[in-house]
Amino acid sequence: MTPSTSPLDQVAAGIAHAARIAGRRADAVTLIAVSKTHDAETIRPLLAAGQRVFGENRVQEAAAKWPALREAYPDVALHLIGQLQSNKAEEAVALFDAIHAVDRESLVDALGKAIAKSGRRPHCFLQVNIGDEAQKGGCAIDALPGLLARARDAGLPVAGLMCLPPADVEPAPYFALLAKLAREVGLAGLSMGMSADYETAVTLGATHVRVGSALFGTRGAA
Repeated sequence: MTPSTSPLDQVAAGIAHAARIAGRRADAVTLIAVSKTHDAETIRPLLAAGQRVFGENRVQEAAAKWPALREAYPDVALHLIGQLQSNKAEEAVALFDAIHAVDRESLVDALGKAIAKSGRRPHCFLQVNIGDEAQKGGCAIDALPGLLARARDAGLPVAGLMCLPPADVEPAPYFALLAKLAREVGLAGLSMGMSADYETAVTLGATHVRVGSALFGTRGAA
């Protein structure tokens, strides 16, 4: 990386390189800049550089810092990438353009009611517990068809699947499995890949990569 190359440029180049390897278009991949824990002044340089899609982990944090930023940059798209409590569904639907961790029927039902009430229709990604890890959110692989049917019945605009592979192991098999599951249930979106492995994810079909530390540094890393 040359001194004049910004972290945003470097990540964009990595996405483009991985897309070329896979015979894909780089513009088929959405870079979500994970701005959780970072204040408005840290976010502004990325906005000034043209980045328009950002990810937050918590409803309250996003509600505190994004309204003013959105006044200056009204074309920003905000994605909720963290776990969501059902009692925050209405706030999340009002604030976010996409919700990435829809992982249980109670949340599906709460989101469906919030969507019907507000008329806002954020894209929803169903989170799959791809490594069958007890400490992580996400539905079990064999529960995916039922959760998808419930989400569609509830009126959720289901855009795709999302996963967090197990830490400290090769992520490629897990990304490949999520892509296979998405094909089997007829979904096009794949929210997978973070700072350490987004290029691998792109080669295996990711449509959304969630990159934090490679853009902002280690604080609030993703």
